[in-house]
Amino acid sequence: MDIQDYMLTVGRQAREASRAAARADTNQKNRALLAIAGAIRREAPALLAANAEDLAAARAAGLEPAMLDRLTLSEKGIAAMAEGVEQIASLPDPVGEISDMAYRPSGIQIGKMRVPLGVIGIIYEARPNVTADAAALCLKSGNAAILRGGSEAIRSNRAIAACVREGLAAAGLPDTVVQVIDTTDRAAVGHLITMREFVDVIVPRGGKGLISRLLAESRVPMIQHLDGNCHVYIDDAADAAKALAIVENAKTQRYGTCNTAESLLIARSRAGELLPPIAAMLSAKGVEIRGCAETRALVKEAGAATEEDYATEYLAPIISVKVVAGLDEAIAHINHYSSHHTEAIVSENYTTNMRFLREVDSASVMVNASTRFADGFEYGLGAEIGISTDKIHARGPVGLEGLTSQKWIVLGNGNVRA
Repeated sequence: MDIQDYMLTVGRQAREASRAAARADTNQKNRALLAIAGAIRREAPALLAANAEDLAAARAAGLEPAMLDRLTLSEKGIAAMAEGVEQIASLPDPVGEISDMAYRPSGIQIGKMRVPLGVIGIIYEARPNVTADAAALCLKSGNAAILRGGSEAIRSNRAIAACVREGLAAAGLPDTVVQVIDTTDRAAVGHLITMREFVDVIVPRGGKGLISRLLAESRVPMIQHLDGNCHVYIDDAADAAKALAIVENAKTQRYGTCNTAESLLIARSRAGELLPPIAAMLSAKGVEIRGCAETRALVKEAGAATEEDYATEYLAPIISVKVVAGLDEAIAHINHYSSHHTEAIVSENYTTNMRFLREVDSASVMVNASTRFADGFEYGLGAEIGISTDKIHARGPVGLEGLTSQKWIVLGNGNVRA
């Protein structure tokens, strides 16, 4: 296979298919989505079998536990994948939505119309569910998609892609509306991220190494986040039971996700009371604690935290802990060390909570809730194409609206400018 010729063909097909996707009406798109979900449910045994082959190969290659966790499909996960596609079908169609219409003194009426971005390239590692999520979100938002999964998930992605093609055919849409790159050659990525004539935006979902490479090499605009160093801050006015439950869920529900808490801050006035039981819970679950001097005085098993620890996304059972004077120091610490992904405060003080929401500079900011809720499905988006820590165009979980833009429209009746 000549990779350059192959990718140019994929790009041309995607550009042509994007026009079909953009003119498809809501009913046609929803028919395709429901057919995709039905195929995923029906083909669950085949998806599990393909995934088992991927997992066996990944274990033999020595992939890390966090990557294996992301790669794994289960019956529950496949059902959730299908449910996510069905939820996207049930969501309002953003394409063609007109807003902010107003008359001007000249007599013209101006407003904005929501339109697809065009062709979206998604580059991702491990998670095969991204194949279904990305296909469904791009389709519902009227875009064509080029999906390039990691080599470790090639069999799973092929099996899911077959379900997607079946759904597109059932609705009379070209199968090139969603194309899954059928090669593990890394050169395919290099071509995809430089094909400005065919690709309108790149969405990377993967590790820091992948995203760093794309930031350096891509000639196509990106919606991305580099890592997820998420914080939980326990305030002076925290409820003890809520604090314990939120830290437990935010850190230990899953270690390998970008919305897992990697850092814990606690107000000095509550540290003596709350830190020992929280540390005991974390230690019982096998979490290594790395803390400041005050933390180590209260938690004997804690190691010393370095500057690097406070800035690290571990994706592992490790957490950095710091005792802070209060809200001001917590906000300053978060804004300095955070990757601007997701932060949470545990507090019963309304004024404190509002300050935290306003002043913490992250894509998702939460009050009395686990950082693990920073997810497109949990936010009611059906699924997410990715999470953005950028401030321009889209921020946080990117769903249907984030895959569209707005253009100005003008309605007149023979009006001419004086």
